[in-house]
Amino acid sequence: MHQKHVSKQVNIPDNVEYVLRDRDGNVKPIFHENRLFRFLMKRGILSPHAPKIPVLLGSWRTASVKPNLVTNAGKAGVASRINGAGSEAAFTYIALGTGTTAAAAGNTTLQTELASSGLSRANATATRVTTAQTNDTAQLQHTFTVTGTQAVTESGVLNASSSGVLLCRQVFSAINVVNGDSLQITWKVQAS
Repeated sequence: MHQKHVSKQVNIPDNVEYVLRDRDGNVKPIFHENRLFRFLMKRGILSPHAPKIPVLLGSWRTASVKPNLVTNAGKAGVASRINGAGSEAAFTYIALGTGTTAAAAGNTTLQTELASSGLSRANATATRVTTAQTNDTAQLQHTFTVTGTQAVTESGVLNASSSGVLLCRQVFSAINVVNGDSLQITWKVQAS
């Protein structure tokens, strides 16, 4: 009898939330790109800095929830964490960047990681939350306090304060931040 191989992923389709606030704590709108915008970015036809055209390419929202990509190295790291047959540390760091090349399974770093303007890699608050079953989802959350002006276009999860293994990466329509803003990021990775 032939057994069918079933591959499960370690992710949620739309699992990373971004919330931008001004210095007074008021939520600032973020452009949430639609499937067409993401498709065109992935193919290199549109840049994350492309004009934000509501209806055609997305909409302005108070929070934006985006899909991620689990890297090949990230999958190997998760396997190591499960059975201890490797040396990978826990994936608790969130990094931001300005890279515009589409996320790919072979990525091992962000394209252009930020190390200034209050947007340097940070150790996030790690918890477990429920998506389908009790505590089936690892959640990382961090609020970056912005001290400069940047156009953030990529984000990722790693397991070290520098270098490390890249678990997840995503590239998105630019989130423009200025001094005094705060950018809260919540990553969720579900064991499914």
